[in-house]
Amino acid sequence: MTCRQFIVTGRVQGVFFRASARDVALPLGLSGHAINLPDGRVEVLACGGRHALAELERWLAEGPPMASVSGVESVDIECAEPLQFTVG
Repeated sequence: MTCRQFIVTGRVQGVFFRASARDVALPLGLSGHAINLPDGRVEVLACGGRHALAELERWLAEGPPMASVSGVESVDIECAEPLQFTVG
């Protein structure tokens, strides 16, 4: 099990990015969260298999239809695995 933090930049707030990220993550078997950051970015923390994380990262680079993603940074982190995927 791997936990990875993604920081997504661009027009990613107010475009259903967090809820859409959850809708993509859950069928992949990932747990974690998606939260808005004060500077306009979105943080997605996801825990699960490496293949599922790679699929999520590919989706994050595009985002939902109303988003305009300019970048995705990711780093593997140590954390307790969340039991569900939440939107904050």
